[in-house]
Amino acid sequence: MNIFKSHIIQMIAYVPPLEGRNPHHHLLLDFNERTRPVSEHVKQALINYISEDRLQVYPSYGDLTRKIADYAGINEPQVMITNGSDQGIDIIIRAACTEGDEIIIPVPTFAMYHQCARIAKLNVVEPEYTRETGFPVSALLDAITPKTRLIVIANPNNPSGTRIHRNDILTIARSAPDIALLVDECYFEYSQETVADAVMEYPNILITRTFSKTWGLPSIRLGYVISHPDNIRALLNIRGPYDVNQFAAVAISAALDHPEYTHQYVREVMEESKPLFEQFLDQQAIPYWPSSANFIWAFPDNPDVIEQHLRRHGILVRPRSDQSGHKGLRITLGDIAQTRQLVDRIQEGLSIAGAGMMKVPLPKK
Repeated sequence: MNIFKSHIIQMIAYVPPLEGRNPHHHLLLDFNERTRPVSEHVKQALINYISEDRLQVYPSYGDLTRKIADYAGINEPQVMITNGSDQGIDIIIRAACTEGDEIIIPVPTFAMYHQCARIAKLNVVEPEYTRETGFPVSALLDAITPKTRLIVIANPNNPSGTRIHRNDILTIARSAPDIALLVDECYFEYSQETVADAVMEYPNILITRTFSKTWGLPSIRLGYVISHPDNIRALLNIRGPYDVNQFAAVAISAALDHPEYTHQYVREVMEESKPLFEQFLDQQAIPYWPSSANFIWAFPDNPDVIEQHLRRHGILVRPRSDQSGHKGLRITLGDIAQTRQLVDRIQEGLSIAGAGMMKVPLPKK
């Protein structure tokens, strides 16, 4: 006899391939993480907290939401901190949707949206991105029905890195004022694309962000939701009072006090590493999706051979197939030295695979 809901029993857990990853043995270019350690300010703040003998006390967040609001250029009542952005996504879906409702999730995209939708027993509608045309705004608008309760888009998208133009997001928000619009800005620092300034004018917009990617703190889990204060008050009814741990609060507060360390890393990735890697792909005639994030989804000949060659030399990347089953490699970009190492190893892999200058075009949608 099963004591849980039958659809939960039948689901398959989202289990990312974390086994064997070691930052001391590998160059980790497979999870879109920052490739450098956190700053000394963050490390020292955590050491100081442990030394203060406060581990036996419940979390106290102090002025953290104010600091985040100041950083995001909004007012404090428009912010709710969460246990990673995953919790924000889950809470929004739970708050907006009832079993049997429709949720629109353009694909391919981050797996957690579908996981949360399946838990809530929602009917998922999936307009498709393409490499050539990008975000399917027209198909998404056409997919809206009276049963649609939530639309989820990632800007930029993962795994494709596709940028969604601000005007397209606001068009969707205007076209469906009674439908919640979740905009995942997980990679905001890299893309600098946001609609955070529009949440008062468009109260159906809810934004999720994280300190996992750019800020290099995925291990301690802190994200935040930006929305109209009425929405934040409602979402706080679902989030627990202590869901965010104190280590996260201490670390993020210290990081926000010294943002220059992160800003410098972002500049190096986006202004040096990314152009270098794109130039290499262009020279080798390797197709890739245009990206506004710190990663590129590339489609070389023999991706398995190249991935295995990189792995043998301590570099991990993420194999990922598109909607037609064509396999590519989603590759995180680190600092310039790491990117030069990556280029050298891929060049070796291309020679081994016999790919050379051969081009394999992506299937047309």
